[in-house]
Amino acid sequence: MNDVLPYYRNTVPSILFSLAIAMLLTWLPWQGWALALRPDFVALVLLYWATHTPHKVGIGTAWVVGLLADVADASLFGQHALAYSALVLGSIIFKRRILMLDLSQQTMQVFPLLLVNYVLFAAIDWLAQGHFAWSYLAGCVTSAVLWLPLTVLLQALSRPRAPKADSL
Repeated sequence: MNDVLPYYRNTVPSILFSLAIAMLLTWLPWQGWALALRPDFVALVLLYWATHTPHKVGIGTAWVVGLLADVADASLFGQHALAYSALVLGSIIFKRRILMLDLSQQTMQVFPLLLVNYVLFAAIDWLAQGHFAWSYLAGCVTSAVLWLPLTVLLQALSRPRAPKADSL
C-alpha cells in the first residue's frame, strides 16, 4: 500500500496540468476546415483521467470543467457540462472493458463514448439554436484518432519519477 500512495499523490498536479493544457488547446483560434476537424481535447483528457483514476476525476469534476468550458466558449451554460458528465459516466461504466484492451483496441471502445458526447452536445445546440451541426461529428473521429498518442503522453506525465541519487 505504501508503494501506491506516492503515485496517487502525484496525479492531482498531473490532472490539473493536463486539463489546463487541454483548455488552452481548445481556445486556440481554429478556423475553416481545422475548426471542423478540431478534437475535443478537454473531453479526451477527462475521458483518460476518469478511466484511469475514477476516484480523482468523476462526474462532479466533469461538470465543473464543463461549466468552465461553457464560459470560455460563450456557449449555452451547461451544454459542455452535461456532455462531459455523460462522457465521464460512460467511462466509469466501461472502465474495465477499456483498460483490459491494448491501446489500439481502446480506440474502438472510446469512439462510441466520444460519439455520445458529440451527439449530446449537438442535440443541445439543435434544441437551443434550431439546427443540427453535422460538423461536430468530424471532431469525434479526430478525437478518437488522438486517443492513442494522448494516452501515451498522459501515462508518461503521470508516471512516478525515480528518486534522484545523491551525487558526490
